[in-house]
Amino acid sequence: MSPDLSLTVQYATPAPELPRWRLRRWVLQAVQGMARAEGPGANALRTVALTLRLVDADEGRRLNREFRSKDYATNVLTFEYGVDPDGTASGDVVLCVPVLHREAADQGKPVLDHAAHLTVHGVLHALGYDHIETDEARAMEALEVRILGKMGIADPYQA
Repeated sequence: MSPDLSLTVQYATPAPELPRWRLRRWVLQAVQGMARAEGPGANALRTVALTLRLVDADEGRRLNREFRSKDYATNVLTFEYGVDPDGTASGDVVLCVPVLHREAADQGKPVLDHAAHLTVHGVLHALGYDHIETDEARAMEALEVRILGKMGIADPYQA
């Protein structure tokens, strides 16, 4: 059974191509996909409470510098806060809109496909997935590919 979803979307920069309903659909797909895959702590989750913030390059750079000591705007940052005793997983996902647009153009991908991938990727991080170790990376990428495939989006890891 999939956990309930509580989602807040914040627009710190305009992104008319990314309305709340679309972002919510992608987040829900990620949560449901994780629950079906029985990922880290999936059985203990009752609720997923996330904030998804869309930012410009300045804020993206500031956050990346402040929290990761990297002085550039990155595509997605995730802050995972864990699961509380009531079974609520919480986290913040920050999408840098100009970076996702630039990357989509550079990679020859539709902007919405790339935005969906970054959203799913960030949500999975918020739910405890990581890609530091090779086996974790393979599992996370495989789950992303399955989730995106259900949305009709091609494997983002294929050249």
